[in-house]
Parts: sequence; structure tokens; C-alpha cells
Amino acid sequence: MLMTKPPVPQLNLTAVHEAAERAARAIPPLWPLESSVAVNPFLGQIGEPLAVAAARLRRVAGAAVTMPRAWYAERIASGELSDVDLAAAIDAATPTTRPLTIAELKRAAQMEIAPPQALPTVADLASAVSGFDWTGFVAERISAWASGYFDRGQALWAAPKGPNAYAAWRLTATHDLTPEIFSITGFAADVAAAPESADAALIRAVEQLGLSEAASESYFHRLLVGLGGWAQLARYRLWQAELSGSTDTTVTDLLAVRAVWDSALLRKYQPQIAAEWTDAINGYAQPLQPTEDDQINAILQDAVERAAQRKLQTVLTASSQPKPEDRPALQMAFCIDVRSEPFRRALESLDPRIRTLGFGGFFGLPIAHRRFASDVVEARLPVLLPPRVTTSCSGHTHAHEANDRAKRVAARAKRAWGRFKLAAISSFAFVESMGPVYVAKLLSDGLRPGTRTTNTDPVPQFDPPLALGARVDTAEAVLRAMSLTGPFAPLVLIAGHGASVVNNPHASALHCGACGGFPGDVNARLLAGLLNDPEVRTALAGRDIAIPADTLFVGALHDTTTDAVTLYDADHHSPAHAAALAQTRDWLATAGALTRSERALRLPRAATGGAIARRARDWAEVRPEWALAGCRAFIAAPRSHTSGRDLQGQAFLHDYDWRKDTDFSVLELILTAPVVVASWISLQYYGSTVAPETFGAGNKLLHNVTGGIGVVEGNGGLLRSGLPWQSVHDGERLVHQPLRLSVLIEAPHEAISTILDRYPEVRALFDNGWMHLLALDDNGRMHWRYGGDGGWERADNPPANQRVASFE
Repeated sequence: MLMTKPPVPQLNLTAVHEAAERAARAIPPLWPLESSVAVNPFLGQIGEPLAVAAARLRRVAGAAVTMPRAWYAERIASGELSDVDLAAAIDAATPTTRPLTIAELKRAAQMEIAPPQALPTVADLASAVSGFDWTGFVAERISAWASGYFDRGQALWAAPKGPNAYAAWRLTATHDLTPEIFSITGFAADVAAAPESADAALIRAVEQLGLSEAASESYFHRLLVGLGGWAQLARYRLWQAELSGSTDTTVTDLLAVRAVWDSALLRKYQPQIAAEWTDAINGYAQPLQPTEDDQINAILQDAVERAAQRKLQTVLTASSQPKPEDRPALQMAFCIDVRSEPFRRALESLDPRIRTLGFGGFFGLPIAHRRFASDVVEARLPVLLPPRVTTSCSGHTHAHEANDRAKRVAARAKRAWGRFKLAAISSFAFVESMGPVYVAKLLSDGLRPGTRTTNTDPVPQFDPPLALGARVDTAEAVLRAMSLTGPFAPLVLIAGHGASVVNNPHASALHCGACGGFPGDVNARLLAGLLNDPEVRTALAGRDIAIPADTLFVGALHDTTTDAVTLYDADHHSPAHAAALAQTRDWLATAGALTRSERALRLPRAATGGAIARRARDWAEVRPEWALAGCRAFIAAPRSHTSGRDLQGQAFLHDYDWRKDTDFSVLELILTAPVVVASWISLQYYGSTVAPETFGAGNKLLHNVTGGIGVVEGNGGLLRSGLPWQSVHDGERLVHQPLRLSVLIEAPHEAISTILDRYPEVRALFDNGWMHLLALDDNGRMHWRYGGDGGWERADNPPANQRVASFE
């Protein structure tokens, strides 16, 4: 006897739409490859603590949010994780179902628990009863359409776009007979008869599925997670639209598409799966409730992070050689990126008169930049901010204009030649006739060491030019934010950073995240030009920032793959600084060699520093550098607290002197921009390590670029987001320890609280433990610890012995 469908509940249409919107915002965005930046995969869960996020992501993704228990047990056994750390984590935890002792927590770490299991979709249930992988089939059909719909010029034949994503899919699905061939009878006809709007189609699917209002949000979230990077790419479109004050429906369009597939499968398999589907609906409708294991995992994770903070405190309190107070010979500003830390340490070790400082790599210039001979506008600033000024490298001379035209013609010819080689009527004949001609080029590109390429664009400039008042305001704001108001060295380098790699789809992810996934050379050169402007310097002197007449600012680019530094000293030719520039080049070359030797110890098959440069040009190298693997701390304090300390390339270093920040506006900027960007980076590495199948990009060896926007594994399937496994693992062990970021700031903790109260979304990151916040004292010691909900506790004198005794 046929079983009847679950009773259809009375739908509240507004509630369904709101549930769809909430589910859409629970998905993190995915930036296209050309400007890929690190994204916090838990962005939609920052309003809840780790244990609650564990319960949610188990339900909708089958994903873990912490490491396996054995990982914590190993650290307890080695002594890395002490009783003091365990006791402090227990003491700080939200009360669990019963009080925990240290002994019980240690026993729990020895017990492996079942891996998380997501609640099923209709496709999952249909797969189980039919023996056919309907889940994979649906993902493949949606991916086949999405790769054409989202294509950014890679495909030679454009897919139908339609007025929106749902309409474009419907246009394709009504002519796709593949579902019919695989026994979903009448699928194309049903899509043709479906409502024309995605909202109406989603409502119809909800009715056909029998979803209750309480179950809708979780089920919608489950469907979007199942679409992998396609849903995240759609979320990126919504992010960009809202940044410009508009909106975008692509995420909810994809949700409607996915729901239509489940409703079709339910019609086919309803008699066999009715009971299981009813149970699943009830599961989705249940309020989220972390289990005791979720709570224990969260406590163990917190304990590991406290152990790391304890070690960091030991490093920070180590003695160092004081720097002389006289005028420095060289100052060099780097991005706060963790890869700058070893180079800064090596450079400062060469001469006590060298000073380095750290600041966000876009150097306070929120620009939309058009490169030379290009019509593409690049947003070279953190993705959290909208561009405020436009810049270009077009130049205003006849020579520049002629060169611009020549390069444009060459680029068009190259694109036309590439399309000819790939076109259907010429591709096979081309390979047959011209293939041997390319043998020499392939051998040359694959085997020769190669030379490092640098940006040879003309000097970037504001376009249109900024008025004097705007130039002076910008220069003052940047210098004060950098805590660089004097004394000034005769030579001050402003160094952005980028990465020289080949054959790497994720190359932009190795560039500067603060510059939107582009190198930081443009921002550095612009700032150097601004600070060399005589009119700007005269006006700054009236604002208590006196730059000596013999001080020259020079833009630079630090290549984090080879640790070579390019100086753009030709931008501001100064014969008077020739000797200083020559000495600086020697220092930079020596610092680069020292840094390469240090990095070679961590990179596989790089026995010496000399192997580093070759890796950047090796087509087969899947680990040209470790990028930001290992990041675990953000320190905003005077350089004196970190100078001479070996932080092992694991700390973001932002120079900050709160005594010069009279209104704490710089502190506000630090907390709301670079700290948030660093959290995105840290949590992307965290997610790609603890749950690589869900939050990682898979195996780099299997990657293929699709649509010019992202990668898939193999020849199709879901778009992958996050980091490739090779970015966090060296083939034998993890090179990134999954630790949530510890933010250390030297500033009065009351001032920090005041700012957090004004920015609830930033405060939520600390309240819910996605980052740790500690205030340093004048000596660089961790003095206060933020405990959530606006509260602080002493961090430098915890009653550790009493706590240990009370929990045993």
C-alpha cells in the first residue's frame, strides 16, 4: 500500500522567506581566484560559541569544529598542555551538564567519539534506498550549469544568463534530458511548469516537501552547504552588492534550485522514504543543543590556546638589546602579515640603527586601481572596506600613451590567439600541426630556474588628482595610524608584499590580503609619493609632524616566496641618497638570505636557502611557500615589545603606541579592520585544518580551474573553497596548528571595551571565543584577559595552584 506524504503545514510565507535569508547569511562568501582572500568559514556562526557552532555544523554539514580527541591527548602526554591550562579552561567554560575535573577532562581526551553526521536531505535518503548516488548526481547537474552561469570568460561559449540565477537554471533545466535518462520522469516538464520566480518556486518546494516552519532554516542551511563553493560564490555576490548599497538574490535562487531537486526526488521515492523523511524534518526542527562532548571539545581547544599564550608570554618577556635613541639610519614599514616577521627580525639584526614597523599592507589607502594598459579596476584594500579613491598608472605623456596603446594591442592579440587555439574547429588541428613547436618552450618554462618578474608599470597616481587638503589629511592619518611621527630616518621604505609563483590557481591568495588579494606595491608607491610631496610636508609641519628635508620615502615590494625586495627608487630619483640606497640594498640582500635559510628548515625538500628561489618557478611545486600557516597571534604594541624576539613567523605585528592615540581613533581602526582581517585568515586556516573536507579546497594535485573563478577536484563537481590540504600539511604532519587567534594589545582595557561596545559584530568574535583578547602592560606582559560579555579578569596572576587543587 502506498504511503501518503507528510501533512503539509500551513505556511507562513514571510517566515519562509526570512528563514531563507538567514540561511543565506550563514554561508561564508568566496572571492574569485583573481582576487581571492582568506574568509572566515564560520562567518555565519560568530554570534554563537564554539560548542553551539559544533552542534549546528554537525547538523547541516557533518563537520567537526575541533581536532580529534587524540590530538589533545598527545599534547597532554607530552606536557605541552599542562594542568594549569586545563584548569583555566574549565574555569572559563560555560557550565556543562555537570562539573568537570581535570582528571575527567584527561580521561575524555583519551576517548575517541563518533565523527559528526549531518541530518539527511531527500537526496541522501533516496541514495540510501536506491543504491544510486543521487546526492552526487544532483551536485553534478547543478555544478555543470553553475560553471557556465558563473563563468568569467574562460568558456568559449557563454551559457544562458537570464535575468537571475534561477531563471537561467530554469532555461537550461527545461531542455536537459539527463534527469529523464536517469529515471526522474517528467523533470524537465515539471521545471517548465514551476513558478517563474525563485521565491514562489521555493514556497512550492517547501509545500511539496512538507517542511515545517521550525525546520526550514536548518534545512535551507543544509542544502546550501551541500552546494559547496557555488553557494559561497553566490554569497560573495550578495556581499559585493550590499557593499555598494544594493542587493542580490543569487544565494536564494540557488536554494530554490536545490529545493526543486529534492521535491522531485521525494515524488519518486516518497513511498520508500516517507518515515525517514518525517524523522529528518523533526530533527531539523529541534532547537540546537550542544552535547556534553561538544562542551568538552571546546574546553580542550581553549586549553590548547591558553598553553600557546603561556609560551608566547615567555618569548615576549625575554630580554632584548635596547635600540639607541638617536636618529635611525633606515626605517622600513612592512605589512602586518606574519611572513614579514622573520624578515623584519633578520633586517634589524644587521645594524642597531635599523627600525622596522608594521601596518596594514594597503597603508591606509582605500583605492580602486587601474593598472597600465588595462581596463580592469582592482580593489586594492581590505574586502571589509569600500574603495574611496581611484588611481591609475596611465601616465600623461605621449610616450606613456603610445606604450599603453601598444600593450593593449598585444594583449588583445594574445587573447585572440588563445581563443583560436581552444576553439572547436581549430583545437585538434592546432595541436597536431603546432604541438612540436612548443616543446622547447615547455622545457624552458618547466626546467629553467627563471627570473623574478616585478611590476614595471609607470608611477601610480591619484586619478583624478587629490586636492591638497585631502592629500595632507590622508598623509597625517596614515602616519599617525602607523605611529610614525618622528624621528624620521634619511631613508624610509614603504614595503608592500606579493608572491612570485607559477602554475598555481591560488596565486592571488599568496599576495596581500589587505590589498584585496593583489600585491601591495601600488599602495606602497602611492604613499611614498604622497609623503615626498613638498606641499604635503609643509602642511604636516603645521600639524606637529616635521619630516626632515633630507628624508626620502621609497616604495618597495617584499616577495614572500623568494624574500627578495624590489625598490622603486626610480619613482623619486635622488642622487643625494645613492649611498644610502646602496647600503640598504646590501642590508636587504643579507636579510633575505637569512630569512630564506630560516624558512628552508620548514619547507619540504628545501635543504638550504638557495633552494627557495627555485621553488617559486617550479611548475611541479605544490608548496612554494607556507603563506600564513602557523599564524596564531596578533600583537598591536610598540616594536620594543617584540624586537629581537623569535616569533617564528606566527604573529601579525602592528606598531601601536596608545600614548600618541589621544582619542583612541587608531585603536578603533585596529580593532575594526586589521584584527578582523587577521581573524578571517586565522579561522580559514583553522577550518581547513579541523574539517578539510568541508572547509578546505582538497588536493591541489587534482585541481582544475573552472570558469576562471575557482577550482574543482578532477574534471567536475562542486566548487571548492578554503585552503588546499598542501597549504596546512607537509605530507607527514600538520604545519598549521589549529589555534584561534590571540589578540594582544597594549592599551587600557577600558578603552578597548568602549570601542567593542560600539561594534557588536567585532565584540561577538571575542564574546563567543572566536578570538582571544588580552591587554598588555607597559612591559609587554599579558595583564588583562577579556572574558566575554564586557568583563575582564587579571591575566598576569591567576590563582592557578588553587584552581588545580580544587578540580582534582
